[in-house]
Amino acid sequence: MNWDDTTDDLTAPERLVGASADGEDQAVEAALRPKDLGEFIGQEKVREQLDLVLRAARARGATADHVLLSGAPGLGKTTLSMIIAAEMGAPIRITSGPAIQHAGDLAAILSSLQEGEVLFLDEIHRMSRPAEEMLYMAMEDFRVDVVVGKGPGATAIPLELPPFTLVGATTRAGLLPPPLRDRFGFTAHMEFYAPDELERVIHRSARLLDVEIDAEGAAEIAGRSRGTPRIANRLLRRVRDYAQVKADGVITREVASAALQVYEVDTRGLDRLDRGVLEALLKLFGGGPVGLSTLAVAVGEERETVEEVAEPFLVREGLLARTPRGRIATPAAWAHLGLTPPGASAPGAAGRTAGNGQGDLFGA
Repeated sequence: MNWDDTTDDLTAPERLVGASADGEDQAVEAALRPKDLGEFIGQEKVREQLDLVLRAARARGATADHVLLSGAPGLGKTTLSMIIAAEMGAPIRITSGPAIQHAGDLAAILSSLQEGEVLFLDEIHRMSRPAEEMLYMAMEDFRVDVVVGKGPGATAIPLELPPFTLVGATTRAGLLPPPLRDRFGFTAHMEFYAPDELERVIHRSARLLDVEIDAEGAAEIAGRSRGTPRIANRLLRRVRDYAQVKADGVITREVASAALQVYEVDTRGLDRLDRGVLEALLKLFGGGPVGLSTLAVAVGEERETVEEVAEPFLVREGLLARTPRGRIATPAAWAHLGLTPPGASAPGAAGRTAGNGQGDLFGA
């Protein structure tokens, strides 16, 4: 159970397989979060490397190096920041990039830090440029220059800061300027979880929530969780509700499958929006290519919703591809929806359809 509290993901909170966290998720996560690296499930390499960094800092009696955590929402960046503070025996201050719009906002936070304190800055790439430039000096020299006055009479007063550890989290590491990235002593990228890791997450959460679940039930939920612990725990809670009302309270494969069918989450983790995009692409446009705006109109959603919410997972699953000519469906998409590609049974069709529509353009 490793999740992030905040994100700039455009997924609507009510979407069951969305990776963003609403109020209910945040309340549950606070109770289920692991408290140290030994309890943290998954991210083996990151845990091993981070453990070395923290142990070495404790042995030196120094604050830990600044840490940058990148990866998709819901993978554990906020949880790791809290674990870093706990492992170092230090308090933690939590804020986010969008909340820091002026250099003065950042200066107020930095000047109130205690020695050794951990400052967690979520979505660090969304911080304003003036605050970002102030952060360079604070991270490197533990000093900020506070400007007093305006115009020719303005003066910069240097303010010394106690040593602290900045933990930055971002879902879009490519948006961070190189000078900021270079000031982090340790950088880690959070990967999506394997099904067996999610099963361990689900079993642990079930114990903490006092939910009875067997191995097959956990595997069924894990397979539909998009490689994200936050989604796995959300699905677990909804399946728990179904088991309490419709079954004997025990989550088995059959109960989990029936529950998730009610909530419209299929065997690969696709929900109504995902399947709607695929069905429009396959049934209305023959698998593409089709433009994003046209596809969004066919689905009845905004262009940004299709592009930012539905497409990333469909592309990652190999069900949809983005090309210069438009969106195209892959053979896996046809197979998943149980549909036959146009002309698939005709002689030579395999060669035409394998190119995702290229045969229609260049063939006879």
